[in-house]
Amino acid sequence: MATRFVVIGGGPAGVAAATHAARLGAEVSLIERDVIGGAAHLWDCIPSKAMIATGGALAFLQRSEGMGLETVNPTIDTTNLSDRLASITGHLATANNELLTSQNVNIIRGTGRLVGPNLVEATLDDGTVQNIEADSILLSTGSRPRIPEWCAPDGDRILTTRDAYPPPVIPSHLTVVGSGVTGVEFVHMFTSLGAEVTLIVSRQHVLPDKDPEVAYELEQNFIDRGVNLLKGARSESIERVGDKVVVKCNDGRVVESSHALLAIGSVPNSDKLNLEAAGVEHEWGYVPINDFSQSNVPHIYAAGDLSGKLPLSSVATMQGRKIAEHMMGRLNDEEHRYISYSKAASAIFTEPEIADVGVSQAEAFAQGRKVRVTKVPFSSAAKALINDDPRGFVKLISDPATGVVLGGSIVGRHAAELISIIALCVQNQLTTDDLAHTLFVHPTLSETLLDAAE
Repeated sequence: MATRFVVIGGGPAGVAAATHAARLGAEVSLIERDVIGGAAHLWDCIPSKAMIATGGALAFLQRSEGMGLETVNPTIDTTNLSDRLASITGHLATANNELLTSQNVNIIRGTGRLVGPNLVEATLDDGTVQNIEADSILLSTGSRPRIPEWCAPDGDRILTTRDAYPPPVIPSHLTVVGSGVTGVEFVHMFTSLGAEVTLIVSRQHVLPDKDPEVAYELEQNFIDRGVNLLKGARSESIERVGDKVVVKCNDGRVVESSHALLAIGSVPNSDKLNLEAAGVEHEWGYVPINDFSQSNVPHIYAAGDLSGKLPLSSVATMQGRKIAEHMMGRLNDEEHRYISYSKAASAIFTEPEIADVGVSQAEAFAQGRKVRVTKVPFSSAAKALINDDPRGFVKLISDPATGVVLGGSIVGRHAAELISIIALCVQNQLTTDDLAHTLFVHPTLSETLLDAAE
């Protein structure tokens, strides 16, 4: 008899776990109420990156004289942009459906919840209820934008992240509340699309969890583009007054703009899972997991945003694969490894892009750890000059005794792609010598990594 595996939530973790488990011989049912591929992924992540790409194309055309061309001044077609986003997300959702179907995964459109340690109740879209027995269960229901008590988004002028792909009109002046990864991406996006932007920064610099040198580089870019930074200010109310939105801060400062956007994190979708029925413990809505992504109930797993680990689609996908392997008893295979969350690469799709992986310079110094730090500006690379974009740098962190690459940060064009080279080194404990003796293509931006390794 095949192992009966029920997945609640069809985001990156759920799809990866379902397809991988099915390939390994499990009998899989996946319950999803919204979109296969994940609401946070296909309604937040992918649309935002598509809009950023549009803004990037617009900015490139506006500065095309640097490439020996006459300057072009295109305008935004919001209808066409909306159709483009729908086409991209629709294509990805269809691809996920086809993948699951090809592996004989039973897709159930509805809402799932636990009614016992080995029993899942699915309320279908037509209102009927179906009970499914399971040997193993994965909870991967994702998250939703956090909305504080002092704000009531209306989807028109006071927006959450999911109201902004795209908004009904491009704001003339947008106030962004939240200076973390999501917030700065929105600042970049709407500045590129022609909006005046004010960013409320509750700390003394943007991206408080990132390398201060990286944050400074981004701040300088924002200032050069006319972004108004309100540092050391924490929002305490957002109200709509006629055709204006008024944001009041705890230090007395007030910002008036045409629109405001909340980017202050997310909350896990666990409130309707009925976790207590199966004895699953949770903290602040998150389900704590061990190295195998197991909850306190060993045959019930959690992954993605619900697990409280890094809220990255790449992490969720890898969790899904590892869960399938663990559930199907593949622990003795050499290919099965724990997920080392500290070695996960991440990127911020601003302009310039920002990416990092592993140990940062600030973390090493805070821990009193001896590291070797090498930094190479992109302005030294022929490819950066060819691209007419010499902004940013590569920073490589290594062990001074062994040369093992411990981490790195990149600010500049294609940083999200280039960081994968450093991530590969970090994951496999490669040394700076390994990197320096690798033959890369010339001219490329990746050559700066060789220079940093040397």
